[in-house]
This record gives sequence, C-alpha cells and structure tokens, in this order.
Amino acid sequence: MKFLIDNNLPPSLARALNELSKPEGHSVLALKDRFPPDTKDVDWILELKAEGGWAVISQDRFSKGDAERRVFRECGLPIFCLAKQWSRDPYWSKAQNMVRWWPAIMNQAELIKGGAAFKVNWKFLHPGRFEQIKI
Repeated sequence: MKFLIDNNLPPSLARALNELSKPEGHSVLALKDRFPPDTKDVDWILELKAEGGWAVISQDRFSKGDAERRVFRECGLPIFCLAKQWSRDPYWSKAQNMVRWWPAIMNQAELIKGGAAFKVNWKFLHPGRFEQIKI
C-alpha cells in the first residue's frame, strides 16, 4: 500500500515513515514530494483514486467546500484524520506519536475495501483503535 502524507504534516516525517515501512512492503510519500505546491486537494485525490492502492494521512478535516467533501467521501480511499491535539504538539512529539500509531494505521488501511475515514486520536491505546468518521 502507498500512503500520502498531506501538506499539513512535515515531509521529513513522511520520509522517515517510508524508511520504516519498507520491510512491510509499503511506501510513504509527502504530498509536496508528489504534486506541485499549487495542486488543489480535489485534483490530487482524484489522481490517487485513479491509481488505486493509496491511503491518506492528514490533519485536515477536508471542510473547505462541498465539492471537496464529496470527492473525499467518494474517493474510495482510506483516510486517516489526525485529531486536533496533533496540531498542538511540537514536531518531535508528533513524530514519536506517529511512529507509535503507524503499525495500526498500516493494518487498518490494509483491512479496508473501498473508502472510509478514521480519526486518529492523540492518545494511543494498544492495539490502536480508530473511530470511523464522516467527512
């Protein structure tokens, strides 16, 4: 599976997760490393949908407009939305917590057939439980 880390998270985090995910057969890319900076959310999500095999991780709630929400609801990709707490913590805390959550995110993404959106809480409780949300 391929994971795309949205622009609201550091590209360095995507690169670190990519290295950690290689033994599992996954790849992780930062949105900035795949698409030009001015690419609209609707455009990149439609491209990922066409390719298939992607999951998206973001701090965004995808609430910029009805068209955007509809595209994300209908894209058929697993989307992991980080809870508000993720945006409040500094880089190293965020990186540490993402590594803690990462095996659960990989497993959940592999289980999904079709699209679904999940909230990733800040607090990790083994084995990593997600709340399904509506975008």
